[in-house]
Amino acid sequence: MPHQDPAERRVVVTGPPRRTLPHARLRSRGRYPHASGYYRPRTEIDEQTTLGHTYVRSLMRTQLRAALAVFAVLGLLIGPLPLVFAAMPDARRLEWAVLGFCLYAPLVLLALWYVRRAERNERDFVRLVEDR
Repeated sequence: MPHQDPAERRVVVTGPPRRTLPHARLRSRGRYPHASGYYRPRTEIDEQTTLGHTYVRSLMRTQLRAALAVFAVLGLLIGPLPLVFAAMPDARRLEWAVLGFCLYAPLVLLALWYVRRAERNERDFVRLVEDR
């Protein structure tokens, strides 16, 4: 092995550290399950691929569907009330009873249904993403 002059030594040039995702490095080294044909939806979401975007969009769609169902039921429940009250101008006590007491039970039930539905949608999404 020939002796090198100190002026001819190799110099390692480095740049500023780059922020890379840990799974991108693992995949490039062949240690990631994705390289073997197995995919994880969580990886797709983290890397913001088209498939990951589709997963998130499906969650958003199901949440929007639940919200629109609640909105429709709310509209059908409260929407006709002005017409009912206009048809019965002498029933002032009925208006107060309906607005003050009768609407709260359906509203609470509707809110409970929506919260349970939203939590179930999120739980299903997490189960899909975590491969459980």
